Amino acid sequence: MKEIAAYLLAVLGGNANPSAQDLNHILASVGTEVDDAKIELLLSQVMGKDLTELIAVGREKFATIPSSRAALTVTATEVGGDEAGAAEANEEKVEEEEDDDMCFSLFD
Repeated sequence: MKEIAAYLLAVLGGNANPSAQDLNHILASVGTEVDDAKIELLLSQVMGKDLTELIAVGREKFATIPSSRAALTVTATEVGGDEAGAAEANEEKVEEEEDDDMCFSLFD
């Protein structure tokens, strides 16, 4: 993910075709580990493609992913075969989400 972020920063900074060295420089500037294999894989997949088109295709793919609650309901119904099992699974998910809140907000 950090490789993708570095690529986006490079492109938004005006470098339409960033090299592996450019991405290494960006990642090193924030003190993160650099994985050359991931950078090379990313660059091979985006070579010659327009960033706005890549984002548009990604959005379309992302839109087909069901939300977590809907996926949980479908999975529980398929596995349990009943609506009661799906409702129970949803209640458990809501309780877990409430526990994860830890009573503070990022913007407090």
